[in-house]
Amino acid sequence: MRLLKLLVAPLFLLAACAPVDTVRLGPDGQPVQGVQRLADEDADRVRERMLDAVNSMRQSRGAAPLSLDSDLNRAAMRHSRDMSRQSRPWHFGSDGTSPPERAWEAGYRGQVVGETVSETFETELQTLNAWMGERHQREVIVAPNARDMGFGFHQDSDGRLWWTLMTGDPSREARVPGRQRAGFF
Repeated sequence: MRLLKLLVAPLFLLAACAPVDTVRLGPDGQPVQGVQRLADEDADRVRERMLDAVNSMRQSRGAAPLSLDSDLNRAAMRHSRDMSRQSRPWHFGSDGTSPPERAWEAGYRGQVVGETVSETFETELQTLNAWMGERHQREVIVAPNARDMGFGFHQDSDGRLWWTLMTGDPSREARVPGRQRAGFF
């Protein structure tokens, strides 16, 4: 019996040294349930899924559907990467550019209606649901004059996602260049 105890005791000690799973907290301070991994090749699928969900939200509010615009997509992707570098979700680039300026630089010649951004560990659909719960973000998404949408993301090595959604009105001429600091949430 003594020999058995001597053989088993080291196993208990080793078990006590096993790594402990740490709880990852998101920007909202809540535990993250799991980290999804997105790759560059997922961008089109994620974008289409977001467009479908946005258009469902718009339809339920009587707004016309949006179409993806490649120039707005480029501007949104650029801003998502830039927010990651700055380590903060906000509407102005590290170079001081506003959403209309970024859209203009990406080739969009319509008027930017609005932009909504997020830093989260949530999926794009969970993020959209959160945006719809906030008045300013919801107004950008369901704006009646919006016809175009750009959507982009960047994922950090720890799984954190940076989302940018832009809406635009191609029938109105862009008001750029010139710094514009209001109206983007």
